[in-house]
Amino acid sequence: MNILIADDHDLVREAIANYLESQGGMAVDLACDLDEAIVCIDGRIGGYDVVLLDYGMPGMNGLEGLQKAINAQPGNPIALISGVASRSVAEEALAVGAAGFVPKTLGMKSMLNAVRFMAAGEQYAPAKWMTQSDDDNVSELAARLSERERQVLERLCRGGSNKEIARELDLQEVTIKLHVKTLCRKLQARNRTHAAMIARDEGLF
Repeated sequence: MNILIADDHDLVREAIANYLESQGGMAVDLACDLDEAIVCIDGRIGGYDVVLLDYGMPGMNGLEGLQKAINAQPGNPIALISGVASRSVAEEALAVGAAGFVPKTLGMKSMLNAVRFMAAGEQYAPAKWMTQSDDDNVSELAARLSERERQVLERLCRGGSNKEIARELDLQEVTIKLHVKTLCRKLQARNRTHAAMIARDEGLF
């Protein structure tokens, strides 16, 4: 079984890949953004048995990236993985043709089963997660952050500098510095790198 995992967080994609290869006997290719994922899809004759796309990685632009991947690999399963997407986003993704929605908080064994389920042609989403409200699906940590703070934190996790984040969000660099300071306080982080590590450990991105 051939799988593609596209995620901009090295630790996340490598951890999933290692488990699928060691416990599931799967061959796994890796990509760090949507453009690289599309190149991989275009280069594989017959397509992948399952493609897992991180909802928040570069190039996705919400569900636009999902649609691009579906168009690049028609008929083969394309699924979203995410640590922050809401239930409503998951429902919309499934409605437009995603093979599944896999929260990053899902245990590895359950993720392996989900991949096998989707490879068999079924649509997957964890029932318990899908029946919760959007508020229930937001972690306690994420609930303490404003939407803008989550946007800044996501880009911190990608390794963006204050200048790069400011340019991407169309804000002043001094504003980003203030957001980073607030994030460190709310997350009880020593610095920006520690804040990003806490966010990843919590499965936010």
